[in-house]
Amino acid sequence: MSPTFIFDGDCAFCTTCANFVNRWIPTGAKVSAWQRADLAALGLTRAQCLEAVQWVEEGRPTLAGPEAIGALLRSSNAAWKPVGYALKPRAVTAALWPLYRWVARHRHQMPGGTAACAIPLPSAPSKA
Repeated sequence: MSPTFIFDGDCAFCTTCANFVNRWIPTGAKVSAWQRADLAALGLTRAQCLEAVQWVEEGRPTLAGPEAIGALLRSSNAAWKPVGYALKPRAVTAALWPLYRWVARHRHQMPGGTAACAIPLPSAPSKA
């Protein structure tokens, strides 16, 4: 099984990013929307996929968010590999998680994003 990069296919911003990957980042990995993937076969849950992009590679731990993006870039050609390796140190990914979460919360405002990309906020408990 080739490595798989999973993104949110219901989000126009995420789809725009996946299209960029498919066009400009040569990789042997499969780039797939989680809504069209066999999550059970990949060992993923819907909750994981709603939280962040995922990188699944047989025999290795699943990676999410900036770690998944780094793995995708490391699987590419020489032009993108250095960027992927720059994202590999734990200190770097730890520093990037807040930025990743900010982008995820604001993805409907990003280039290619639409109102449909917005992540619904948890409802406040009703005071009945």
